[in-house]
Parts: sequence; C-alpha cells; structure tokens
Amino acid sequence: MIELVANRYGKSRVRLMKVTRHAHGNDLREWTVQVMFQGDFESAHTHGDNSKILATDTMKNTVYSIARSSTAVSMEEFAMELIDFLLSRNQQVSSVSVRIASTLWKRMTIDGKPHPDSFMRGSDELQTTLVEKTQGGSFKIVSGLEDLVVMKTAKSGFEGFIQESLTTLKGTNDRLFCTAVRADWTYNSTSLDFEAIRTKVRERMLKTFAEHDSKSVQQTLYAMARSALTDVPEISEIEIRMPNKHCLLVDLSRFGQDNPNEIFLPIDEPHGSMEARVVRKP
Repeated sequence: MIELVANRYGKSRVRLMKVTRHAHGNDLREWTVQVMFQGDFESAHTHGDNSKILATDTMKNTVYSIARSSTAVSMEEFAMELIDFLLSRNQQVSSVSVRIASTLWKRMTIDGKPHPDSFMRGSDELQTTLVEKTQGGSFKIVSGLEDLVVMKTAKSGFEGFIQESLTTLKGTNDRLFCTAVRADWTYNSTSLDFEAIRTKVRERMLKTFAEHDSKSVQQTLYAMARSALTDVPEISEIEIRMPNKHCLLVDLSRFGQDNPNEIFLPIDEPHGSMEARVVRKP
C-alpha cells in the first residue's frame, strides 16, 4: 500500500525591505521571508484537486500587505503577526511556520554622528528566526544568527588528541582560531524584547569567545553556550555550530626565513565541523 504520510508547501525567499520613517530619521530593515503550510492537502497530491490550496503567490502578497500595516520592531513579532493572519483565513491549514533572515545594515557615521537616513551594508552575518504555530496552539520561537565570522590570534591551542598511524597533525598551544558561528536559541516566552535579548545573547557569546583560553573548538563552543544560558534567562536552550576554518602556518625555511607564528595560509576546505546543543535543566 502506498500512502502520503507528510507534506508541506509554501513560498521561499520573499525579499522585503521596509523603511520606517520618523521625524528624527529613518529605520531600515531587509528581511528574506519563508512561509510554509502544513495541513489537509492530500487531495492536491493524489487527485490534483487544488480547492484547499492557497497559492504561494498569495503568500508572497500577504507578506507585503502585513508588512505595510505592521508596527512590529522585531522579526519575531512580525512572524507571529503574519502567522495569526494566515491561520485565521485558512482553516484547512494545521500549522504555519515562518522563517526570516535579516541582512545587516548599519547606520552611517558622518562627522562623528549617526546619520538619520543613510546606511551601509555590514558583514555577511544574518540574524534569523523560525516561528511556528498550530491551529489553536501556542507559538514556538527559535531565533539565532548565521555566518558570524570571528577569529582569535592568541589563547588558542589543540593538543593531547589521538595519535595513530594516519595522524599527521601536530599539536600546538598557539594557533589561529577562525570560525563562522551559527547559533539557534529557543525562547521560553512570546512576550519579550526580542531585539534586546538577541543583542545580549550575541554579546555574551562574543565576549566568551574573545576571553576564553581555548583548548579546542569544542571547549570554546560549550563555554559560549554556557555563558549565553547563564546570563540570559529568557532562553531555555541553544544549539551552536562552529566549523574550524583553518589557517595553516607557511613553511618559510626553504627561503632561509623563520616563521614565528606570523605568516599563514587561510583555507576553508576541508574543515572540521563542531556542533552541540546545550539546555538549561530545571
């Protein structure tokens, strides 16, 4: 017997830029939105019956329409507003999930002062959120960040690992440590100052990364997660992924030169991948 056991559909990469205008200056947000539906859509798959299908183009239009009327100041608030609107108009939908990635725009500083209406692109870091809700249920909010590229040029080593017949890597107590952090944390409430909490989580992780005397990527990853959970009670768990973007010491001896840990070749393929999920126990 062949049976359709799961399905979902939606609209991805809906690009949205919103300017909120104030007398004192403007705010700028650039979001990439994904909307996904789960629900009673079996007949569309098995019989080509589209009577329960909301066109994905309509989902796109809904994003722009809600953005026009919304007063949300965070991705999380906007996602909840969008989900409630979609659930209220589509009873055939059992749950809606909205994922938003925010591009960093920084206000220009001109003559030492923030400019009211001019901006410049920041790094490739993305701020993210994934909000889900079922019909009659409650929101689940998981927010985070991606491609936060950071580096330590001191207080980083890797020693004492397994040495066997295929091991060529030598241990060191002084190496460069470069990574692109991806972190996802779960909020324990839906009535929060999400922007302030996001800033606090990010700052705690960065402070720990900078100050930690790292014996391995794993140890620093755990320390970053632990500090976020310890100092930000509004989150209940955090998952962090940190690839080890290697910087290889260049051998200059063939040129009659030494290399006291100053000249490196940065590579990102292949790289080690470290992941962990850390939770706060009651």
